[in-house]
Amino acid sequence: MTETTTATASTSKRRASFNTLTVSEVRKLTTDAIEVTFAIPEELADDYDYAPGQYVALRTELNGHEVRRSYSICAEPVRGQIKVAIKRDVGGLFSNWANDNLAAGATLDVMNPQGAFTSRSHITSLNDAEKLAAEEVEKKQNIHLVAFAAGSGITPIMAIARAVLKASPVSSFDLVYANRSAMDVMFVEELGDLKDKYPSRLAVHHVLSREQRVSPIMSGRIDQEKLDQILDEVIQVNKTDEWFLCGPFELVQMCRDTLAARGIPEDSIRFELFTTGRPENPEGQQGRVVEVDPAGENFEIEFTLDGLSASVKSPKNARETVLNAALRVRPDVPFACAGGVCGTCRAKVVSGDFVMEENYALEKEEVDAGYVLTCQTRAASDNLVVNFDA
Repeated sequence: MTETTTATASTSKRRASFNTLTVSEVRKLTTDAIEVTFAIPEELADDYDYAPGQYVALRTELNGHEVRRSYSICAEPVRGQIKVAIKRDVGGLFSNWANDNLAAGATLDVMNPQGAFTSRSHITSLNDAEKLAAEEVEKKQNIHLVAFAAGSGITPIMAIARAVLKASPVSSFDLVYANRSAMDVMFVEELGDLKDKYPSRLAVHHVLSREQRVSPIMSGRIDQEKLDQILDEVIQVNKTDEWFLCGPFELVQMCRDTLAARGIPEDSIRFELFTTGRPENPEGQQGRVVEVDPAGENFEIEFTLDGLSASVKSPKNARETVLNAALRVRPDVPFACAGGVCGTCRAKVVSGDFVMEENYALEKEEVDAGYVLTCQTRAASDNLVVNFDA
């Protein structure tokens, strides 16, 4: 997510790996959400350097099964700590356990930061406030960023907004934040503090679906009509340099389609999903038991990871993902969400035919270069070769 001496590792493709970290603080954000701070020992500090907008995966064992969940980092980069926000989901195994049980002193396996939900406007120096400020003043640029977030989608947006407002004395930020009610607003105090600190450069527009606000445009669910109204009357669309979208699939997709219809370039729109909204259980893309019949028809999947090559047979009638197959012979194959959202399981196809069903994580140029999400990719030729190290 940036290119300074200390942040290069966080933006380049690096091996996703877990370390056991200690929770240093748990803070209540709302009745249904907490902020969890992990202490990073100095010997691991470089591995956990990150850029605003990136995420970490958390791993633990619940009810006798390994559970992994991805959470965006909610604070601007501070060496020696990582902060994430965890909101309860109805029926959510991990989120409810975390809200009920996590406390200072607890330990969890935490993956080093991953993800590309980062600003391209400031990609060279977002972690270097002095350098960015100098660049902005020299260029006399007034870079304007706009974010649409809903619910816990505010988490990465908080990190991006805090960092860019702190880094640049002339950049500005508009946030449209949708929630059911005022009681559901995460980071409400922090948003107020940011507004007080940057009154002329930060505008926060709270849209509440179940509370009546003074302005009708800020009341009710954001549907197509309301979105068009916000873009026409609240946001200076033609003066916006970059867009950030984070929330439910339906809202993010509606915003993407609407901005595209208004002529906004695709590479100016950054988006992140926590789920795709599809009914399938993402856990089915990994950990599924598959038995190979030596006499049956199989795909041969070959892959490289950490410089080591391996191969595994996958029955053609099993419709098994590359990730699921690879995990049967290499349990350390990297993945987090297994739902086509985070991009942790990314690999490059070296040879062979394939079908990738979903992709909400890879950029167009990555797909064009042959990269796939292995949790969503199935072999379509007798032999498929992929490289996780590429």
